[in-house]
Amino acid sequence: MAAIVTSTRFTDEYQLYEELGKGAFSVVRRCIKKSNGQEFAAKIINTKKLSARDHQKLEREARICRLLKHPNIVRLHESISEEGFHYLVFDLVTGGELFEDIVAREYYSEADASQCINQILESVHHMHQHDIVHRDLKPENLLLASKLKGAAVKLADFGLAIEVQGDEQAWFGFAGTPGYLSPEVLRKDPYGKPVDIWACGVVLYILLVGYPPFWDEDQHKLYQQIKAGAYDFPSPEWDTVTPEAKNLINQMLTINPTKRITADQALKHPWVCQRSTVASMMHRQETVECLRKFNARRKLKPQTNNNKNSVVSSTSSTKDSSISSSAPMVSHLYLVSLIVALLTRSICDRSTPRVSNGIWPSLSLLPFFFLSVVLWISARKQEIIKITEQLIEAINNGDFEAYTRICDPGLTSFEPEALGNLVEGMDFHKFYFENLLSKNSKPVHTTILNPHVHLIGEDAACIAYIRLTQYIDSQGRPRSCQSEETRVWHRRDAKWLNVHFHCSGAPAAPLQ
Repeated sequence: MAAIVTSTRFTDEYQLYEELGKGAFSVVRRCIKKSNGQEFAAKIINTKKLSARDHQKLEREARICRLLKHPNIVRLHESISEEGFHYLVFDLVTGGELFEDIVAREYYSEADASQCINQILESVHHMHQHDIVHRDLKPENLLLASKLKGAAVKLADFGLAIEVQGDEQAWFGFAGTPGYLSPEVLRKDPYGKPVDIWACGVVLYILLVGYPPFWDEDQHKLYQQIKAGAYDFPSPEWDTVTPEAKNLINQMLTINPTKRITADQALKHPWVCQRSTVASMMHRQETVECLRKFNARRKLKPQTNNNKNSVVSSTSSTKDSSISSSAPMVSHLYLVSLIVALLTRSICDRSTPRVSNGIWPSLSLLPFFFLSVVLWISARKQEIIKITEQLIEAINNGDFEAYTRICDPGLTSFEPEALGNLVEGMDFHKFYFENLLSKNSKPVHTTILNPHVHLIGEDAACIAYIRLTQYIDSQGRPRSCQSEETRVWHRRDAKWLNVHFHCSGAPAAPLQ
């Protein structure tokens, strides 16, 4: 950390106040500079818990943030290292998230969306001029400087940002948030600045109608949509959007990154630079209502990356973007409740005889209870299979951040790589993620065969299955291998965590 140490100790110059946010290894607190009373936000990182790789990421984040000085970017003012802690002193932004502000407005039009994306593009253009790629551009990272009307939009959180060489494309690892990932990242192709423009296209789409262009509860299907560029402009909500706005989205969501519009070109697009005459001024009430629901869904997701909530990334971020694994069960239980309610009402309407305690004869409701139980068990088993698939996908993608969100910190395991020893904790697996999995750019495909789920009460389950893995070896030849696996899951705070893992057979393909 010597490269970013300053001569002044943080505790001498600043007074800390309330907590503003929290991540895996850091906390953000309001602070005041004692010499002039100016307010800032201090990101406090516990360096005692960081690995050597984490230290490198911290240095990179500080180095990148010091480069960027722009009114639409949250600015880093100081980077101070003390014993056991490192302090990054940023602008204090008090306006909250841009998307939350929009739904509180009395008036919101296409022209307002144009003004928002203009400021976002200005920040991206500044980054790209300095050969910086953000890699995690999404609503959670778009903040407002203050609560005043017309406050500047500010891009935040450079924890996943990287330095690139001009327009050169390279494989920098799998990082980002599912719905905002570009096709080239999902294909594990070389990538660069165009990934930020793709994310801008997704954000602009949401700004105009209140829902995203790509969406599926099944993450694999979501990724297939993105790689195919499978979005459209459905009626009636898109009928009132100008052709120029759709044209800009199309240029941003171009699958081929070499043909995708740049930030500089987008800023010169008529819909952006001539909004007063090109963008519609009509109030978009339906967009505001849809955006309110979109915001609610984001907040309900188990906050993992963003901190953070659901960030899929091979680096340290805590924001969330993952799809809740409980969604299928919730929909099934809702259906069960509806069926039982309707059938019960039907029984009431027929004046079903009651016993003395006011309960219907048990035999009359027995079929409905059986139906409820069967559907609940089926939904819960599918939930376990789905979360297991998500965990394996995180492994295939080399995404340690997503892996840690799904696994208990005290995970125990028996596996071939451990040579028969019981492994406890995440460090053993972290070694493979950091040194092999995250650097593997070759495609890997895994199929779960013959899954058997045993439910152990309401909050525990065990799944046994055969894992068939297809991959390309170092000579470019297709290979496959299989292993027999068992995972024990425990449900805490409405979230499933893998607490034990047992694998027999050969190691998974990426580890060979």
